[in-house]
Amino acid sequence: MSAEANPQLALRPMLPDEVPLLAEIFRASVMELTGEDYTEEQQEAWAAAADDEDAFAERLAREITIVATMGGSPVGFASLESNDKIGFFYVHPAVVERGVGTMLADALEKLAAGRGAEALNVDASDTACDFFGKRGYAAQQRNSVRRGDEWLSNTTMKKTLASKETVQ
Repeated sequence: MSAEANPQLALRPMLPDEVPLLAEIFRASVMELTGEDYTEEQQEAWAAAADDEDAFAERLAREITIVATMGGSPVGFASLESNDKIGFFYVHPAVVERGVGTMLADALEKLAAGRGAEALNVDASDTACDFFGKRGYAAQQRNSVRRGDEWLSNTTMKKTLASKETVQ
């Protein structure tokens, strides 16, 4: 048996048969990482978005969804809802602050720029605002969104991207 002290991080497109695992990453991220910013009822309402696995899978498939792996196993995922907007962005609590979120964000920013977006927007949870702020995203507006019987707040944030000519 061998163990890696620092298992290698990698990115790849989402595979349809891993939706149940991505749903678990989504739920774990919401329930374990957002407790300082949202009530338990809000967390449960938010996490319930993955309860209808078919609808969850359909949304992931509609978006450009990438999966971060560590040692070959999925540990996070993110998506572009449109060329200039991040849809999903979730990292398993066990790997927070190990470069997974940075790798996902770098990839989405390059992908959006490559698809012609001049800026990238995200509706960041209160928990994620600091992460995106440190990456150069600026707050644009506060939002209230309904999840089940609960209202959750988030912040629309925007980052100007390098032009295609600059990226090349």
